[in-house]
Amino acid sequence: MYSETAAGALSIRQLHDRIYQGEIVRFRPFGGMERIVALTRQFLEGRFGPWPVPEIHRHLAPGELGERVEAAQRDYSRSEEVKRAWRDMFEAVGFDPEAVARDRLMLRFQLHRDPGAPAPSGRGTATVGFHRDTWGTNLYAQVNWWAPVYPITAGRTFAFYPELWDRPIANSSADFDMAEVMRLVREKAPTRPGQIVPRPLETFDPESSRPVVIDCGEIIAFSSQHAHAGVPNHSGLTRISLETRTLLIEDHLEGRGAPNVDGWAHWTSPGLFRRLSDGTPLADLLGIERLVPFDGPWPPDAGAEAPAP
Repeated sequence: MYSETAAGALSIRQLHDRIYQGEIVRFRPFGGMERIVALTRQFLEGRFGPWPVPEIHRHLAPGELGERVEAAQRDYSRSEEVKRAWRDMFEAVGFDPEAVARDRLMLRFQLHRDPGAPAPSGRGTATVGFHRDTWGTNLYAQVNWWAPVYPITAGRTFAFYPELWDRPIANSSADFDMAEVMRLVREKAPTRPGQIVPRPLETFDPESSRPVVIDCGEIIAFSSQHAHAGVPNHSGLTRISLETRTLLIEDHLEGRGAPNVDGWAHWTSPGLFRRLSDGTPLADLLGIERLVPFDGPWPPDAGAEAPAP
């Protein structure tokens, strides 16, 4: 499933051209990523000790656990030490920090859940459902980066559906409104299922998926066009992983990226990203709004007209 490489072995142009064609690139362990894993473990163990972090669901009541997870996610993404470590890692891969923008640094917790038990209610601990990131962002130069903090297994990870790379999937992106989602998140307002992220309107057999199992100190990079989903976690341990997204600014401006086969959301979302070198919002750099109306293609039943935002 992967194309394996060492950090810096491919130019950024080679790396992105391959990712835009559907390759999932696995970077073998290297110092920059090992530093991030060590720093993240130190951060987590300071927050959740004295218990082993993958066992926190055994020791904390759901309400307290949700609050502590949310606080850890917020503080991790804002940490200047963490930001520097991620910038160093991306430079080791070959990025020019002036030429790339990065999304929020996400520390994700997927709690163990007994089969048949209700799913956790918190956004920060939910198992992510089947989706393409492009259904929500309409950014086809977007590259996703994902890595485990503690060891994972095929039952404690997420999975790809590689055969769906260029196959249109019936989905709700035409009804998705990123502007409304941003308002709801900002106001911490209640949401209904399918409102925060577009969802598929057809079903797929989980047995056809390919679970990601990589070592700590490795990281994978893949196009946001890839269909993927969280694997239900009945493993007995909480899965803690890291993720973020990057956007080559030149590629975004010149329209390079993965093919759009089924994305019809109203907006393109470059305002989610900040330049790696100094944190300047990409919207400010480009002189645009955070959300930009998407300029097609539209669903077959919408003709030549865009759906009204």
